[in-house]
Amino acid sequence: MNAKTPDYLLDNATQSTNGKWKDAKRYLWLLSPAVPVIGIAALSAYAIAPKKLRALAWVGPALVHGVIPALDRLIGEDSTNPPESAIKDLENDKYYSRVVKAFIPAQYAVTFLGAWLASRKSTPALDYVGLTLSVGAMNGIAINTAHELGHKHDKTDRLLAMAALAPTGYTHFAVEHNFGHHKRVATPEDPASSRMGESFWKFLPRTVIGGFKSAVKIETERLERKGKGFWTLENELLQGWAMTAAFFGATTAICGRRAVPFLLAQGAYGASLLEVINYVEHYGLKREKLPSGKYVRTSPEHSWNSNNIVTNLFLYQLQRHSDHHAHPSRSFQALRHFESAPQLPGGYASMLLPAYVPSLWYKLMDERLIKHYNGDLSKINMDPDEQGFLMQKYAPLAKRIKEENEQKLIEATPEAA
Repeated sequence: MNAKTPDYLLDNATQSTNGKWKDAKRYLWLLSPAVPVIGIAALSAYAIAPKKLRALAWVGPALVHGVIPALDRLIGEDSTNPPESAIKDLENDKYYSRVVKAFIPAQYAVTFLGAWLASRKSTPALDYVGLTLSVGAMNGIAINTAHELGHKHDKTDRLLAMAALAPTGYTHFAVEHNFGHHKRVATPEDPASSRMGESFWKFLPRTVIGGFKSAVKIETERLERKGKGFWTLENELLQGWAMTAAFFGATTAICGRRAVPFLLAQGAYGASLLEVINYVEHYGLKREKLPSGKYVRTSPEHSWNSNNIVTNLFLYQLQRHSDHHAHPSRSFQALRHFESAPQLPGGYASMLLPAYVPSLWYKLMDERLIKHYNGDLSKINMDPDEQGFLMQKYAPLAKRIKEENEQKLIEATPEAA
């Protein structure tokens, strides 16, 4: 659904021409830190009446796969950008930073509450699964909080980013994402960029293993440049792993050994949500390789974007991914929409379930990808194992797209006088 920008957002944008520009979504950004608060409320109610309110154990999957996609479809999109004159004020406004950081204490509270409920012997197996997925969903969304903070230059922000990652045990993301993915994005060498014809289930082990190896390599080389070995207190990977061990250890000490499988499973699910978003963000997109062997600079065409309002509110405008890659340190409230950026058929939240089903995903995305490259299959980042099959399968479609584009050019060319 490509709904138009809601009137109240357009009205606010109009006001910017008459005076100082104001962010119409200023207080709506609180929806993101509200997620773990909703989790706390739901799990607290479940704790009081577990038999009558069993459905609340599944609040996380309900939000991620049901409520947010439904609201995206209902409310629609917003393609408006803040004026350049407002960017500096937006960046300097500490309110937005506080909104992001507010997620973390509530995240830890809901994780501990979930572990306590899951560790009770009276908790049914099905409820245990629901609690695991619910807390995992909260911590998966928390990775986006870590993503926002991890791009800042302030050391405290980077430590808070690591803290937000600790409950999933995915703290190496803070190293690999900033210094690996952003360098190699939309290239065959990037483990976090999915390839055309590569299912999510094939991508998942490649990105998990490749991302971990990349993080270790990046941090090892950084420490070597400082004349230090891997086993030093300055190692950011060791710092992150220590945070995870401390949190898991403290929670287990309080809740008992039954909390251990819960903590491990929710962490794995939370991390998988990050990776399915990674799968969506750069599917099949590829930067051109220059004769020098280097790749062209990242541009808007190298990330899939979406302007769906609700998902952008919950994920700090992660869907304006092209501007993020162009300006990694730019705060979420200042990110812009680009007309040249390829657009997904729905918001990131609504693309998660299709990504789990390869045949559905290919049906939704492959033709869209080929159209983005105007039928030039050579420009697409393809899975090497599927390249021959894909070239043969999509040759007629690519030819048709090229012919249609050529016809449009002819029709658009003014007749000679």
